[in-house]
Amino acid sequence: MSSCALVIDDSAAIREQVIRTLQDVGLFEQYREARDGMEGFKTLIECKADLVICDVEMPRMDGYKFLQLVASRPDLQGLPIIMLTGKMDFNSKIRGLDQGASDYLTKPFDAGELVARVKVQLKIKSLQDELKQANEQLKRLTNIDHLTGLFNRRYLAEVLEAEFFRAKRNRESLSLVIIDIDFFKQVNDTYGHQNGDVVLSSVAEVVQQQMRAYDSAARYGGEEFVLVFPGTALEGAVIAAERLRQAVIDHTFPHPLQDLTVTVSAGVATYPSTQVDNIDALFRRADEALYRAKQNGRNRVETMPV
Repeated sequence: MSSCALVIDDSAAIREQVIRTLQDVGLFEQYREARDGMEGFKTLIECKADLVICDVEMPRMDGYKFLQLVASRPDLQGLPIIMLTGKMDFNSKIRGLDQGASDYLTKPFDAGELVARVKVQLKIKSLQDELKQANEQLKRLTNIDHLTGLFNRRYLAEVLEAEFFRAKRNRESLSLVIIDIDFFKQVNDTYGHQNGDVVLSSVAEVVQQQMRAYDSAARYGGEEFVLVFPGTALEGAVIAAERLRQAVIDHTFPHPLQDLTVTVSAGVATYPSTQVDNIDALFRRADEALYRAKQNGRNRVETMPV
């Protein structure tokens, strides 16, 4: 993606001078212009910039109001904004910095100083972006089961709480499916625990393939998986569970498991119902349904009593 700078100033001459100065050192591939804060903000919404150079005093909307608009948008947080001012008023600079400005430059500006300040802000932004990516990766690692790549039990609790609250608020359905790999102990005893891990990760891959983008799947523990289906009533969740059950049967494992056929049992419960009015009840009813599936011969899907 190409880099872009946005220059906001009511003076066409100043805009041209800033852009020409930055073009001479090749800091950006694209440049956009705006004549005041309102036009600049609309430009930002249409096409994100990597850095903004904005005049303080402009007609219709000045630089301070522009900063306030940028601060109101979470997607624009961290955007470097260098303010241009013709005043040496210390209080005005403090006001701008308090409202989100990254730096100040006094007009008429020196070309070398402009380039230096822009480079500093771009470096800071680069470091912040790297830190953000590292934090997101760390968060992902703390939420993911390392073997299966599905969410872990801790994060499942957060997802389920959020989805239950949304379903209750919007008066929508929420279904929970608990899946257990049948006779998994025999797989470990016959093929060894290392190959048992291959089975777990393979079944998890099948689970992930069957899920919609807004569904959630987690490894609950051992050979159990929990699936969360927002906006899905009991009938739809049963269809999804049956489709998954068949997909596991049809799955081919790598050597030395190529002749192995794995089946799963599943229990389904849905909110709202006369038996489910909280998360614990939803989980309990799904677990009871899973128990019936095991009692009734495994390799089947059972539901909570309607």
